[in-house]
Amino acid sequence: MRRYKRYLPTLELKKMQLQIEVRKIDHLISEKKKEENQIWEGLNAWIRLFSEDVDIGSYIKVKDVKRSIGNIAGVNIPVFDSVEYERSPVDYFATPPWVDDGIAVMERLLKIRIELTIYERQRELLSEELRVTSQRVNLFEKVKIPECAENIRQIRIYLADEQTAAVVRAKIAKGKFQEVKTGS
Repeated sequence: MRRYKRYLPTLELKKMQLQIEVRKIDHLISEKKKEENQIWEGLNAWIRLFSEDVDIGSYIKVKDVKRSIGNIAGVNIPVFDSVEYERSPVDYFATPPWVDDGIAVMERLLKIRIELTIYERQRELLSEELRVTSQRVNLFEKVKIPECAENIRQIRIYLADEQTAAVVRAKIAKGKFQEVKTGS
């Protein structure tokens, strides 16, 4: 029981830290979604240009996404570092003038989408660890510690009964010893 009570505060701290981190990631996700929506709203003025027969996707491709591994409360999570694009040369005489701006917007949108994917993975990993930690906290608080307390109570009752029985046996033995000693 002492071990459970000593370990429980550590689990509770881990649970609180994970809850804080999940909230931070949720906030980051909402901020990235707002940023993405702002970009799309900014595009409304010239989005009709995309209806022209120009494939912007052929001018830009994601070459590499650099990630590192971070650790939050013992959970390894992916952390976005950077994204590298592979750009095909643009023929400025054969393409409309907005293609450069379109490519830049596509780069920003791709970066946001990649960041969102990584944040969602972070949230998924941390939420799973939070679920497991919450289960452990509940197990300790609601099952193991009360179970140990009940076992200790039963052991104390048993030992008290044994002590009482030992005293009674000692008194009986003393009485018999007195009888034998006095010869009756």
